[in-house]
Amino acid sequence: MAFHLRAATDRDLSFARALTFEAMSRYYVQYGLVWSNDGFDVAWAGRENWLICDDDKVMGFISLSRDSRALYIRELHMIEACRGLGAGSWVLEQMALKAQALGLLRLTVFKTNPARQLYLRSGLNIVGEEDCFWRMERACPSS
Repeated sequence: MAFHLRAATDRDLSFARALTFEAMSRYYVQYGLVWSNDGFDVAWAGRENWLICDDDKVMGFISLSRDSRALYIRELHMIEACRGLGAGSWVLEQMALKAQALGLLRLTVFKTNPARQLYLRSGLNIVGEEDCFWRMERACPSS
């Protein structure tokens, strides 16, 4: 597989919104949270968004933000048929490299989301919790 990232554009917003809703709606229901298309769209506009691809096939997307200390993965979602092919692990390694300039890679994950196991295997550690989320991070020192 030849995974790569392609910068997402506003034309990709509806795909990313639908994929996120599909992947996250069960957790929103489980924890009594309310999904907002408008909220997703506002967040999308203020973030760095990438499509995860294999050749010309779009497999998923990742949405990022940053501050002076860390790169934050805000969304990371794969099309269900594309899960388990190694793209998620690949993306996390790419983000760890990208985070070297800042020092930390961070994300939050629903406590019941099995993706937490992928994050643990990729070197992220649980560093705290907030309600229904685990806060995770990985130190990414520059070489």
